[in-house]
Formats: sequence, C-alpha cells, structure tokens
Amino acid sequence: MKKFNYACLLLAILFSLSSFNSKAQVINLDGNWHFEIDRNDEGVTGKWYNKNLSDNIKLPGSMAEFLKGDEITLKTKWTGSIYDSSFYFIPRLEKYRQPGNIHIPFWLTPARHYVGAAWYQKEVNIPANWKGKHILLRLERAHIETRVWINDKEVGLQNSLVAPHVYDLSTFLVAGKQRISIRIDNSIKKINVGPDSHSITDHTQGNWNGIIGKIALEAFSPIYIENVQIYPDLKNRKARVKITINNSTATDFSGKIAISAKSFNSLKSDKTQEIFSKIIVAKSDSKTIELELPFGKGMLTWDEFDPALYNLDVKLVSKEIKNSKTIQFGMREFKINGNQFLINGNPVFLRGTVHNCEFPLTGYPATTVEAWEKIYRKIKSYGLNHVRFHSWCPPEAAFIAADKVGLYLQPEGPSWPNHGPKIGLGQPVDQFLYDETTRMAKEYGNYASFTMLSAGNEPAGNQVKYLNAFVDFWKAKDNRRVYTGMSVGGSWPVVPNAEYQSRGGVRGLEWKKMPETETDFSSGIAPFKVPFVAHEIGQYCVFPNFEEIQKYTGVYRAKNFEMFRQDLEDHNMANQGKDFLNASGKLQVLCYKGEIEKMLRTPGYAGFQALGLQDFPGQGTALVGVLDAFFDEKGYVTSQEYARFCNSTVPLAKISKFVYTNTETFKAEIALFHSGKTPLKNAIISWTIKNEKGTILAEGNFDPKTYENGNGLFVGNLTFALSEIKEATKLNLEVKVNDTAFVNDWNFWVYPDKKMESSPSIYYTTTLDDKAKEVLNNGGKVFLNASGKVVKGKEVEMHFLPVFWNTSWFKMRPPHVTGMLIQDKSPAFANFPTSFHSDLQWWEIQNRAQVMNLEDFPTDFRPIIQPIDTWFMNRRLALVFEAQVGKGKIIVSSADLGPNLENKPAAKQLFLSLQNYMNSDQFNPKNQLSLDVIQDIFVSPSKEQFKTYTKDSPDELKPNSNQNKVK
Repeated sequence: MKKFNYACLLLAILFSLSSFNSKAQVINLDGNWHFEIDRNDEGVTGKWYNKNLSDNIKLPGSMAEFLKGDEITLKTKWTGSIYDSSFYFIPRLEKYRQPGNIHIPFWLTPARHYVGAAWYQKEVNIPANWKGKHILLRLERAHIETRVWINDKEVGLQNSLVAPHVYDLSTFLVAGKQRISIRIDNSIKKINVGPDSHSITDHTQGNWNGIIGKIALEAFSPIYIENVQIYPDLKNRKARVKITINNSTATDFSGKIAISAKSFNSLKSDKTQEIFSKIIVAKSDSKTIELELPFGKGMLTWDEFDPALYNLDVKLVSKEIKNSKTIQFGMREFKINGNQFLINGNPVFLRGTVHNCEFPLTGYPATTVEAWEKIYRKIKSYGLNHVRFHSWCPPEAAFIAADKVGLYLQPEGPSWPNHGPKIGLGQPVDQFLYDETTRMAKEYGNYASFTMLSAGNEPAGNQVKYLNAFVDFWKAKDNRRVYTGMSVGGSWPVVPNAEYQSRGGVRGLEWKKMPETETDFSSGIAPFKVPFVAHEIGQYCVFPNFEEIQKYTGVYRAKNFEMFRQDLEDHNMANQGKDFLNASGKLQVLCYKGEIEKMLRTPGYAGFQALGLQDFPGQGTALVGVLDAFFDEKGYVTSQEYARFCNSTVPLAKISKFVYTNTETFKAEIALFHSGKTPLKNAIISWTIKNEKGTILAEGNFDPKTYENGNGLFVGNLTFALSEIKEATKLNLEVKVNDTAFVNDWNFWVYPDKKMESSPSIYYTTTLDDKAKEVLNNGGKVFLNASGKVVKGKEVEMHFLPVFWNTSWFKMRPPHVTGMLIQDKSPAFANFPTSFHSDLQWWEIQNRAQVMNLEDFPTDFRPIIQPIDTWFMNRRLALVFEAQVGKGKIIVSSADLGPNLENKPAAKQLFLSLQNYMNSDQFNPKNQLSLDVIQDIFVSPSKEQFKTYTKDSPDELKPNSNQNKVK
C-alpha cells in the first residue's frame, strides 16, 4: 500500500509539473502518411479507419503535388465554369485535343486532378504524461471537408475554407500507439460557394485535396486560455482585451489572469505595465472576461508607414497551473469619416491589387510568413498599400506578414455565389458565410492588417436584403474593421447599409474623343456618401510571355502558354512573341497610368482594387498584370517606373490633349495627390520640359506650400509656346516634389503646321483602281488609303485601348487587338517620332481603324505597323505595309491617312513622313507581292473566322440579366 501511495504521489507531482508548463506540448505530424483514394465513396461503410491504407503520401501537401489522382483528359470534370467551348471544336486546335497532347487553354494544367474523397492515416505514440490534458488536433488549411477517426471511433466532421480544422481529442486519445484517420473530401456538396470562387476553383489555386499548413497534436492544461481578442482604443490610449478561459475539469477553478504588451519590431520600443485580475471558472464550463490594458505616452501606432507591432502576453496562473498565450497585434483604428477612410485619424487612399490565390508552383496558398512577406514587399514596391482577396481568405501567415510589411487587407467570405448558388434564398451558403466570417474574425481578428471585410464577390439572388443584414451583423459585432456587402461590378444593386462601396461602374478610360488628363470621376461617385473603392480596375491585357513557361516546375504546367506559342508559330510569327509582349506591355502600363491618375485627381475618391498587379492564370488566361503569376517582372516596366504614378504622393498634370501643332501653346494645370502619414510641409514643386535629346526647353517651380492629404490638390499652371518647334518632336513634361523621390512625367508631340499636298511622284488613291495598277506596272509608286474598304480582317475590331480581361472569357467580345508593334527604326518614321509600341500620338490613327489580315502573304512578310491580335487567334495583321508590286512599289494603309485630313495632326504628320520616305532612296520594300494578293484584302473574307459553340455565357452577356442593365 505504501508503494502504491508513493507511486500515485509521484504521478500527481509529475502531472502537476507538466501542467505547470506555460506552453502546449506539441507532436508535429508532418511527414509520411498512409494514403488511399476513395473513388467510390466506400471508405466509411467499409471502415477504412480500421485497415492499413495501401499507398503513401507526404503532408503538408496535396494529392497533385505527389502525383495522386487522374491524368488530364478532355473529360476531366473541372471545378470552374467554361464559357467558351470553341476549343473543343475548332479544327486547327484538334491536335491539342489528342491523348498525350492535351492542352487546356482555360487555366493552368495540374499534374493530376481528383475530386472526391481520399483517406490519410498516421500512427502516433501518445506520451503517458498527456493523461488528463486538453488535446487538440490542428489541421491548418485542409481542403475541403474533413472527418476524423481515432482508432475506430469517429471524432467529428468540419468544413471550413478559411480557418484551421481543430478537433478536440481529449476523450479519444490514451497513452501509447494511436491511429489517426482523416477522410478529406474536396467535392462540392450541399454547401456550394460557387465553382468559380477562388477558394476552390481550377481557375486559380485549383481544387486540391490535402492539408497544406500546420498539422499537429497539441496538449494543454485542462484549464486553458481558449481565445483572446484585442480591441484598440487609441483616443484613450488603451486596449480592451476579451479573454475566454475553458475549464474542462470536474472541479471549479480559481486563479488570476495577467496581461501585458511589449513592442517588438520598431526602432522605438514600448511596453505596458502588467494588469492582473482574479477569475473563477465553474467546472466543465468557460468564462469570458474583459480587461483594460493602458498604454503610456510612448504608445506606438500601426499603419503602412510605421507598422509597429506589440506582443500581448496573457498568463493564467493558479497553484496548480500556469498557462500562457502570446498574440501579435497593432494599436490602430481603421475608420470611416464621410467618404474617406481614416487610419488612426489620418485620411488614407487605398491603392490596391486583387490577389486571386495564384500559386503556380504548388497549386495551393503559401502558409509561411516568409513567402507572404516576399509577395507583399513586391506589392509595396509598386506603390500599393492594399490587397483584396477575391472570394477567398488567406492563411494566418498572410496576416502576420501584412502586419510586418504594412498593408491594409480585405479578405472575403470564400464565395462567388453566382453561376450556380445564390444568396438570400435559404441555400446553405447563406449560413456558411456567417460561419466562415465568424471564424475569420476569431482566428485573424487581432491582426492590424485585417482592416476590411466583404462577404464575397459578385452575387446573385436576394442580394440587398441578405447583404444589408450581413453588414449590420458585423457592424454591431466587431468595430475593428469596416464592412461592405460584396465586391461587385457597376451594374449590381447598391447595398445601402454597406460602410463603403467596393464596386465598378466608376472606372476605366473614356478616351473616345482623344486622350486627356483633365476629366475625373467626380460625377460618378457623387451619389455615394460613403467611401467608393473602384472594383477590379484595369484588366488591360498583354501578350503572353513564353519565356515564363520554363518557370512551371511544380504542380502546374503552362499548357495554355504552350498552345498559344505553338499557334503563333503555326501563323508564322514565332520570332515575334517577345516583341509582342513588350509592345503590348508598354501600352498596358500607359493605360494603368491613365486610369490610376484619373482616380488620384478625383476629389473624394477613396481607392481602387486593380485586377491586377499580377496575371490571372484562369478564366481563359487573363494576362492583365505587369507581373506574372509568380509576382516576377516581365521586362517592360520596373517597380520604380510604376511607382511614379502609383504611390503615396504623385505629381499630376491636367492636360487637354497630347498632340499639338507649332502654332499652339502647351498648357497644363499641375496638381498633387498626397496620402502620407503627415502633410507635405513647405513643398516646392518644380517642372521641366525636355526634348528627346534631354535638352531642357523650359522649366519652373511653384511657391512653397503645405499640402494636406487629398486628391487632385491644385498646385499651379504652366504654359509653353510651341512656335520654336520647327520639326516633328516628342517632348516630355516632368513634375517633381523637390527633395523627395516623388516624380511623374508625360510625353506630348508637336508637329509643324504645314499645308499638306500630295506628292506628284506618288499616286495617292483610296481604291486599287486601274490607274494604280498601271502606275505599278510602269515602275511607279502608289499610296493606297484602304480605310473602310477592308474585307479580309473586317471581323477584327481594333481600339486604342487593349483587349479587356481576355477574348475567350467574353467569347470574342471586342476589342480584339492589344496594341501595335511598330518598326520604329524604319526610315518611314524619320519625320514621325515614335517608339516600337502604341503611344498617345497614335490614338487618332489607331482607334477604331480597320486592320488587314495577311493570312495569304509570304510567311516572312512583316508590316511596318502591325496590330497585335488576341493570342487565341494569332492572326497576322497589318495597319500599314509596304511591298514591291510588278515594277513598282506600294504602301497600303487601312488607317485613314492622306492629304486632305482635318484636325488630325498626327495622322497628317504620319502621311507626310511616309510620303517623304517613298520619295527617298531608302524606299526599297523587302517583299515582292502579286497584285492579286493585295486585291484579295478588299474582296475575300478571312478564311479563319472565330465561331463560338457555347450556348451559355457569362452573366454579364445575358440579355435579361441584372448585370446587363444600362449603367
């Protein structure tokens, strides 16, 4: 008996000592797991939790990562809508539909694909000293539904796309070897968030099966800190701390709580005093208490400029236990005043990008702080301070990293309830979004960067009623962030109760008359009395970067890029891919600059969410980023160049037009956008006008002035007489804030005001008539203005602005052209200054001009001016080409160029330059063409026409859809 009592006493002491440990004991479950695919969903009835699974896999990871699942075929059942099914029918694409050569154009292609149930199993030795402890199984970012068994006993089922699946195993585990079986099902069941939701869709991360974050068993004292939420109060220099204590023992608990905070990542340091409180928790119960934590005069605040953070230490202490928890947080308040966002009382303009869960190496989101820091620092280097997560919520590491880097985040409920499910109709998604956002607030609510919340993206259903209630629920529940309904396009109904509007409709470039930088969005945002954040601005496409293909060394292959590259080669332009990328990229940057500056000069505009800084690999392949899907630069713009027009401070110029004659005066109103931590005090803003040689033609500065935060702040006016410009010239206006890095610039063009006459040595004509043929046969020169006469290529619609999103997703909705490649070194442009890409002087020449399809021309034929077709068609196009015909020479233009142009100085100057070129010894076209092949451009339609076989279409194109109502 004495020996027994001594043993019991020893065990009690050991248990007490182990319970006294402040941190949880952890068994990491990373590594090898037994595995088996449950294709026929027979594992539960077949009691697979009692058998040894036949295969192996490593976790964290996904099935596709370890080549588990099915080969890709034309019958693969994808998770995601396909709106352009023409790929399955177009004859020239048949070779990409053959077994062994499957190339899916809609998104990246995973190594394997599987939707359904799969089982994961591991045996674990449970220490004897875990007896009586609170034991949790933590599965970070499992996809999607998990069911857990310990040996032959089922623990439960969980379904969350935003938070860890956490199972209480306290009553299931005993000392010794224990078998953990996890059934993971990634199929869409009753809870349908929408197949295009970025939380699950093959358009982005892919519908993977597995667990990708922390996988561990954690043992705690049976009396433990279950949850801590911190609510900063900057005005009163304190934080309200809400702490929940759980007591899973059979006796009442009496002890005390101590809290204190200490800064850890800033040059200045600060810490609070320790605050104590007694607490009593009844047996088998929980209790929540609130404590106030005062801060002193040295309190540090968090924002994008100084992301100062604290660690809150919470200690639960009694004679029996000592339990602690550390929570990262920042002292900040993100509020709204009228139509402005405020960070700690300071107005802030949101310059954001949309993150769509693009992870092309793994096919699933990163769960390490280091990976997210790398992404965020790249985003900040482009002058941005905000990230929206389209219909998904990132893992905890993303919030930790954003806190450190200083970014304002808008995660969303993991749903795009459209194209299938709808909200407000009693479907399971209604409650699921409340459940998921509640989990988000609990798991990530303390992170300073979590400043905004949306229920999801572009819904259908009884939207307004549902989303009004959703916003009201969260406004009453948690004041640490601001709330909108869902992020929507401009034709969705307004949700009146939303604290801010994240919507389209007031965005874009309306360059229908001519490019300018005077207009703004004031009339568009006038109806809104809350902050207006532009939804998914930009979406300006560039040509694919085929050098990117070699980067796909992980789970995904860029089969879409491979197909586009081969198709370009099949159209005899393989050697032009990089030139197309760079030329279209320069136009893309020009368009982003124009749209962002328009918002920056609009008083009261609150921010934008670009789609995106990086490419979107799905929805037909939407190459809308200046960065690729790896967040790498593509080579045509640097972060420093981009940040000239997208930054916390940006000089602006209001300019009525960019093309002048030398009889005019250049005028500009200089303005400033400023969204800094403090006002710009006694700032001197200066300007210079230079020519292409760098010679300063004019300069000046404005009197020192203090500029508060605001958009389109008036600085002053400048004028510059152009009468001394005697030749066609490109000039540059640069404006900078002296003694800072903030600078911006704009090109403009000046042409001599000369009377245009047709050269007598050149036959100018608008039709390929008999006289033209006679001139060519006799060795003469012909200029053919074919504007409005083109048949072969008539179906290709060219605007100055490039392709929007991509032509596949919208079933070849125009425009079809994404910029032009210009042979700028040709002597044809000796009197027309140009680069190799579309620039603003080209607008009056290029916008809405016809293009010519050169499908029957020699394979090596290259036009002087080459519109870049959508990469889904890769037609060889021309706006202006030259050739030898018979004994003569010809230039053909489908742009309206000629001697009788009025109010088109750029077109007039280009015609003059081409005419001078034709009259020079340098006019010696490389290619010989027959008259018939040129004549055919005006007679025969293109042999290759786009045909859609798709019966369905995106909601935006359905004639009776709410989204198609007149804006």
